[in-house]
Amino acid sequence: MRFPWRRRPTAPPAAPADTDDDLQLARQVAYRAARRDHPSTVEILALGEEALADENGYALTVRVLENLQNLASHGLDEFRSPEDIRRLLGPRSAICWDSLTGFWNDVADWRRHNGVPMESSAPLLAVENEELRLLLWTSNRTLPTGEKLGIADAVRYEKAVGASLPGYSHLAAALGVAGKSGS
Repeated sequence: MRFPWRRRPTAPPAAPADTDDDLQLARQVAYRAARRDHPSTVEILALGEEALADENGYALTVRVLENLQNLASHGLDEFRSPEDIRRLLGPRSAICWDSLTGFWNDVADWRRHNGVPMESSAPLLAVENEELRLLLWTSNRTLPTGEKLGIADAVRYEKAVGASLPGYSHLAAALGVAGKSGS
């Protein structure tokens, strides 16, 4: 998948598919695409639709869509709503979007079932530093109750239940970024 504001490296990366660069790229792409005032949202989502058909682009696209959902979940005026984004998705992206929604609903249900209290997302949404916002707002989602779930919740859920998204695992991605192989 190629984004016009990212230069291609001169040599192929030696790291696993999920790297810190991939995480940062997915955050930046989602942050731009989620903004109501961004003129290229449709084009970005079309690139993601194409990338879902390619094994090499699948993980990055899932990560971008997940970050988009997280941003949209916060209900902030600067970002498109989940419904606005959903209407712009192609068929493969819509299936992935719905799978992500189901997965995160399962994570929330698992947290509630196990009596683990969730925190409010209000402190997260009050962050003013732009770089910190990028990291926190794409790594966490606000539930309709105002509570937040984050990537760590997804990893704990996958470890406890063994369920992940088809073709994508938060646990495997976390291990890949940490330089360990997942099993």
